[in-house]
Amino acid sequence: PQTISHNPNGRFVVVCGDGEYIIYTAMALRNKSFGSAQEFVWALDSSEYAVRENGSTVKIFKNFKERKAFKPEFGAEGIFGGFMLGVRSVSGLAFYDWESLELVRRIDIQPKHVYWSENGELVSIATEDSFYILKYDQDAVTKAREGKEGVTEDGIEEAFDVLGEVQESVKTGLWVGDCFIYTNSVNRLNYYVGGEIVTIAHLDRTMYVLGYISKESRLFLGDKELNVVSYSLLLSVLEYQTAVMRRDFETADKVLPTIPKEQRTRVAHFLEKQGFKAQALAVSTDPEHRFELCLQLGDTKTAHQLAVEAQSEQKWKQLAELALAHGDFSLAQECLHNALDFAGLLLLATSASNADMISKLATSAEAVGKNNVAFLAKFLLGDAEKAFEVLLATRRYPEAAFFAKCYVPSQTSRAVKLWKEELAKVSEKSAQALADPEDYENLFPGLQDSVKTEEFLKQQHLAGKKPASDFPNIVPLQDRNPVEEMRAAELAGTFVYTAHPTEATGPVRALPCTGKKQDSASVEELGADNEEYVDLDQLEQELEHDIENLALDENVDYKLQEDLLSDD
Repeated sequence: PQTISHNPNGRFVVVCGDGEYIIYTAMALRNKSFGSAQEFVWALDSSEYAVRENGSTVKIFKNFKERKAFKPEFGAEGIFGGFMLGVRSVSGLAFYDWESLELVRRIDIQPKHVYWSENGELVSIATEDSFYILKYDQDAVTKAREGKEGVTEDGIEEAFDVLGEVQESVKTGLWVGDCFIYTNSVNRLNYYVGGEIVTIAHLDRTMYVLGYISKESRLFLGDKELNVVSYSLLLSVLEYQTAVMRRDFETADKVLPTIPKEQRTRVAHFLEKQGFKAQALAVSTDPEHRFELCLQLGDTKTAHQLAVEAQSEQKWKQLAELALAHGDFSLAQECLHNALDFAGLLLLATSASNADMISKLATSAEAVGKNNVAFLAKFLLGDAEKAFEVLLATRRYPEAAFFAKCYVPSQTSRAVKLWKEELAKVSEKSAQALADPEDYENLFPGLQDSVKTEEFLKQQHLAGKKPASDFPNIVPLQDRNPVEEMRAAELAGTFVYTAHPTEATGPVRALPCTGKKQDSASVEELGADNEEYVDLDQLEQELEHDIENLALDENVDYKLQEDLLSDD
């Protein structure tokens, strides 16, 4: 025999080969009927079948009696059974109604196998290198026949809807509910449901699907050596997925309690792919999967509970983004704090103009070595002195010197001294090239006014923050001239500068001169303290001469830090 197949109710079995067929009873193998045929197929109705006698004639039998014979328009190279009679010809695949033999739909495809689901709603058409899942629309067919609309020479256009195409070669297959189970050319046992392909097993040899026993929830396969293997495939999972595909959630909810917990996450992934994310969240037992679903659904409450349980830095960051998107700033602050995301906290604090939060952030960031954030937070608060101290603490002496020159002029000399000490370890000559404002005040014109202005602005800062209602009356920073404001305050008597002991400068010294000697006439004795007087014009000339003749060793390699605020 070439083919052996049972009818749908399993009472009869047909053997077909060598141009004839014989139907036996399945249990006793009694001869029930026979005849000539090149191919034999059963209908879904167990009492109905069809045979292909040759390349042009197909006969239909009912209760073992010939009911009708017909010749398809384009011939018959092969036939397929199931809910409708399929005939393969040179023009493609044609589906006919078993009862009336009317053409339902002609499809331009050359199939190897056609598999119908038990209820006749779904059909899988397998070709050499792929298979298609189609849905049969009985209502559209009935309406078209009654109204004589949408009927063409290729049948009824709305008869089928394509649900999916999979680039796999199907060897054998069957339907269980709305799940199509099949083996492919690379020996994998899969099933297709709702656009999702689930791998049941990787087979070590070529095997063929024999059937599925729902009572045992087991799928049976066999090979050419007559070995039979079974795999567990829970009927409850298949029933649940089938109910979901039919949008029958009432049935799905009834089936769910029968699904083992270890299988529920897989079911949840199926629900997610079908777009039912809320149901997937309720079904899933995997914390990782549930957290991802919460993010997609915007469920901050459940996501927060999962983040607390997991204590994962990544989860806190993800939840913080979700909280910000939903405008829940208190939750976002908590999440960023738990994630130690100081940059995110700084962004949140500055966006909300929360000075207290920025102050706390500066302290906590400095405590854990996040100097970048600590510096910026202090600077944003207007506390230039503390920002300057952060630079010193991280040994960023060049940056500290330039920062002090701009914002804390009273500390410029201190920063330069530390810079020179550090640089002298690499190149003494390079260190000597740095001018300390304490020693060479003439090289820093306006320094005294800058120091006064620093004190003037500090007093304003200590006076307290102004209410937001004063904003329209506040002069923008780019329009202010702090030095002129300080001078005006001095003239008005509202500001009096008092030099701190640490700011007192000693006598001005001239840079070492290797050029012409200093004119002795320009030096005078001033009183009993014998302080040296320096001609500033002459000093500037000598300084220019020294700079022009200063030759640095090209081999000296001293490195200024490139990253101003990178953390140590």
